[in-house]
Amino acid sequence: MPGVEGWQLSNFPVLSGAAHLASLELFEKAGIKNLRKKSILLTAFLEFLLKDIVLFHDYFTIITPDNPEERGCQISILMKRNGRKTFDKITRAGVIADWREPDVIRVAPVPMYNSFEEVFRFVEIFKKSLV
Repeated sequence: MPGVEGWQLSNFPVLSGAAHLASLELFEKAGIKNLRKKSILLTAFLEFLLKDIVLFHDYFTIITPDNPEERGCQISILMKRNGRKTFDKITRAGVIADWREPDVIRVAPVPMYNSFEEVFRFVEIFKKSLV
């Protein structure tokens, strides 16, 4: 069928629907306001720890807005040197982050399943990977 009607399904995909329903139930149980509150705190903690690194201005800068109302649960780190090398090191250490060409490491502590301890551990790994 032409148009939006062509995207309709006659039979609901039960297996993917069950996973989606379970996901929605977890979000409802946690509460969106609670998740946003934790998101703001996790991201602020990450930003604080990154800015506390002694080599901060020599190796990187944070390009994500400081204002929590202007960002989601991620920090984009613009690398001034050794960007890809640093990203590869943190990846080998078990960190899952995004590499954005040409020189950005994007880190996203997700409030549903990341902890403050994991944010702290990430920054420790990141510091060791800078040099």
